[in-house]
Amino acid sequence: MTPDRRLLYTAAFLRALATGMMGVLLGIYLARMTFTPAQIGVVIGIGLAGATLAALLVTFAGDRLGRRRLLFWLGLLSALGGAVAALVSSPLAVGCAAFIGMLNGMGRDRGAALVLEQAIMPATARPEERTRVFAWYNVLQDVGHGVGALLAALPAVLRAAGIGDTASFQVAVMLYALLLFATAVLYLRLSPQVDGPREQPRLVVSPHSRKVLTRVSLLFGLDSVAGGFLGAALLSYFFYQRFGVSESAIALLFLGARSMNAVSHLGAAWLARRIGLVNTMVFTHIPSSLLLMTVAFAPNFWAAAVLFLLREGLVEMDVPTRQSYVMAVVRPEERTFASGITHLVRLGGWAVAPSLAGLLMQYLSLGTPLVIGAGMKIAYDVLLYRSFRGVKPPEEQTLSPSSDSRPSA
Repeated sequence: MTPDRRLLYTAAFLRALATGMMGVLLGIYLARMTFTPAQIGVVIGIGLAGATLAALLVTFAGDRLGRRRLLFWLGLLSALGGAVAALVSSPLAVGCAAFIGMLNGMGRDRGAALVLEQAIMPATARPEERTRVFAWYNVLQDVGHGVGALLAALPAVLRAAGIGDTASFQVAVMLYALLLFATAVLYLRLSPQVDGPREQPRLVVSPHSRKVLTRVSLLFGLDSVAGGFLGAALLSYFFYQRFGVSESAIALLFLGARSMNAVSHLGAAWLARRIGLVNTMVFTHIPSSLLLMTVAFAPNFWAAAVLFLLREGLVEMDVPTRQSYVMAVVRPEERTFASGITHLVRLGGWAVAPSLAGLLMQYLSLGTPLVIGAGMKIAYDVLLYRSFRGVKPPEEQTLSPSSDSRPSA
């Protein structure tokens, strides 16, 4: 393993710790501060709007400004935003901190730093190793997400030790900020080789790549709006309000969920070698959405928890395969742009949906966003398969010389 890949893996793990913890705690923390479901959704959306703006910057200027430099500043601003969010209480102040710090309430790391890391990663491996490298990258992230979810029990532990309710949550949010500051320090140690070609005056995307990116971005946008209904902060709030369970129980549930995610990523790499990247994405994602719909109607917490964990064993199998696929079907010099564009539309969808999900929870029912989000994800999978079943990455073209390399109608 190259030193740069080791540093990126470590930074991704630490960022996942922070993201996993905040995903579980954010909705509960804001509810404890008497935020309404609508206000909680707005804060989550504002944080994702900040992340979208950062992704926009790295997409169009990441290589020119320097990947290492941007990674450092992203880590520093995230830490600053988290620290401020721990010290203020008004919706306006929390919203400002969320925007500046790109506060992630989704429970999964999909921010601007990920765009740059994904653009760097393929150069650290041979083409036949690329999916495995992305799989391990995601395994480390989901282990981090799981351990971070377990850290969400910290406020309960602190309260048992005699610390006040608000202070216990503030300590946890400050830990979130410290973890992100540590990633900024790690990025300073990356070698100059991770930076993209700064001499390039203007990125010229080939017609083939432009066609693929346009279509896949539209589909990812649909999937991300659906995912915005289903972020960890809102799901935690759903379990907290619907079944009256503590944040400790929810922390254990999300530890189990992220553990299932981590195992599934290795399974995704194994499956993709046998049935292809697109097939793996689609044929694992649809069953996960059907399982999610059943969670909304579960009669008790334990039934809901089992269904949710089964869903988590499938839902993330499309992540390393999707990342590997996008990086494979564009040219090497287009990877930062491709990674940025596809993440940008995902972040944009994520930013739009939580506010609407919060309103639906407040005025219709707690389970409504789960049903709507799952239905939209099924539609995305059907359209993805129809559009890209014939667009093969290089390693699959070798296995299937007759396969078409263009998007199907």
